[in-house]
Amino acid sequence: MAAVSVPAGGVIVVMGVSGSGKSTFGATLAKVMHARFLDADDLHPPANRRKMAAGIALDDDDRRAWLNAVAVWMAKRGDDGEPGVVACSALRRRYRDRLRAAGGVVRFVYLEVPRAELEQRMRSRRHFMPVALLDSQLATLEPPGQDEAACIVDGTLPLEENLRRVLGWLTSPG
Repeated sequence: MAAVSVPAGGVIVVMGVSGSGKSTFGATLAKVMHARFLDADDLHPPANRRKMAAGIALDDDDRRAWLNAVAVWMAKRGDDGEPGVVACSALRRRYRDRLRAAGGVVRFVYLEVPRAELEQRMRSRRHFMPVALLDSQLATLEPPGQDEAACIVDGTLPLEENLRRVLGWLTSPG
């Protein structure tokens, strides 16, 4: 697969609920694009991780510091003129607005996956996010609007197929 570059300091945010494949897709996209990769889960403070592990959904207050940390990482890409890809749930429009405010060119890739598939994936992995929180994530989710720079892909399709689609979207004019 041919490499495609992200604009200098630009960031692609791979978004979706837990179990959608953000980390796998984002890491692969970053490799293909020769960009730095961040799994935003790595920036959750210990209190957030404990809360989720206990089956308690995060609220906007819990997410604020975490989203700010993700935005700082994104802004650093812009400051350094270095492209980046971040896997981040970015469930609500206001969360995406916060990430866009980090500056530079920010685009979103939304991995859309049916609930049954998400549950199956979550049950088959080891992660701090329990299946019990899937419904709260789906209830919080506000898919990207038509006015947002977003590419919506079917997260049940093969990774290579979605990579081709996203790379085509990134290189298309307009």
